[in-house]
Amino acid sequence: MPVLIGTSGFSYSDWVGPVYPADLPRSDWLRFYSQEFHTCELNFSYYRIPSARTLEKMADKVPDSFLFSLKAFQGITHERDPNSVASQIAQFTAALKPLVERGKFACVLLQFPHSFCATSEKGKENRAYLSRLREEFGDIPCVVEFRSRDWITSQTFEELRRLNFGFCCVDQPRFQNLVPPIAVATGPIAYVRFHGRNRAKWWRHTEAWERYNYTYSDAELGEWIPKIRQLGTEAPLTLVYMNNHWQGQAVGAARRLKTLMEKMETKE
Repeated sequence: MPVLIGTSGFSYSDWVGPVYPADLPRSDWLRFYSQEFHTCELNFSYYRIPSARTLEKMADKVPDSFLFSLKAFQGITHERDPNSVASQIAQFTAALKPLVERGKFACVLLQFPHSFCATSEKGKENRAYLSRLREEFGDIPCVVEFRSRDWITSQTFEELRRLNFGFCCVDQPRFQNLVPPIAVATGPIAYVRFHGRNRAKWWRHTEAWERYNYTYSDAELGEWIPKIRQLGTEAPLTLVYMNNHWQGQAVGAARRLKTLMEKMETKE
């Protein structure tokens, strides 16, 4: 089944030079990006709910086969105000219409904070919240990224399958309280995010980008190739995004992973 590799975001000023030519207008960055990659995870939607017009303009700049994933607005996953979630989701899903109609929408990424736990006193409430999100999002494809390790149980995977939510597999520093690098598909879209393994800056950083300042080795990327291929047998579509974005390292990692996977296929 198809495996699409891209990056988490594309609009970074520090990519000028490492990725984008210095004379390339910012308005052409996405068009330039889409000449090489066939999918992108949009992260600006976490900070503000996009407008349909904005997403329509973005759709105009990419080929017909291009797919966007969008990170859910922070009010939905982090603030979780029961009085505003429904309206936020309604506004968010309405904005997706141009992408959906043109076949350029993949899914919504529901990334929860580390404080969103499964076994704390709020665990039952948090599980109920996942069910509410499925009701509010309707048939919109969604993938869930947990940050707390206590979600990694067979119960969670069965609940995600029941809700038709995908599970976000992650590569990140191997702290005991974080999600380990497992490969599981629970919905129609298998999803993998590479955050980098910068242990020193994961919890202690001044700027957010410091956490994702990491260059993957071929050996580290190679660890995921059998896992990604496994996911490809379990879901109709597998999306892989590199989030180690500082100074274009994500682009380098995406290129290397693609090359390594192609070399393995050639050997077979």
